[in-house]
Amino acid sequence: MKISQKLEYACRALTQLAKHHDGRTLTRLDDLAQREAISRSFLLQILNDLRRAGLIESCRGAAGGYILARPADAINLRQIVDAVDPALLQDSVTPAGESGAAIQTAWEKISITLREALEQVTLESICAGQGSPMFFI
Repeated sequence: MKISQKLEYACRALTQLAKHHDGRTLTRLDDLAQREAISRSFLLQILNDLRRAGLIESCRGAAGGYILARPADAINLRQIVDAVDPALLQDSVTPAGESGAAIQTAWEKISITLREALEQVTLESICAGQGSPMFFI
């Protein structure tokens, strides 16, 4: 499956926010960009999409930054896809020709399964699967 860079970066940024989510502490744009090795300007565009979708909140100013708009267990991959790459879930098969309707139906079923699977994966479950970093001396 080919995931867009924008969607990948959105997931990485949200995972960072989820790991540091206490409901109060803001994470600065520069810190997010550095931790995830994402261009600051591209990340800003992504964060704006996430903010418009209601997944994060932002505060301006020297002490400003970003925070999850709700708990990590209430944000799933489907919501993230809808916010930054909705074309991923759009059906593009037409019912033309003798076999078109059957093919369209097959892809619609797959699309429904994918949507349901995306709804089952939350930011919390992603963070839980990360574990602690290992340090070697």
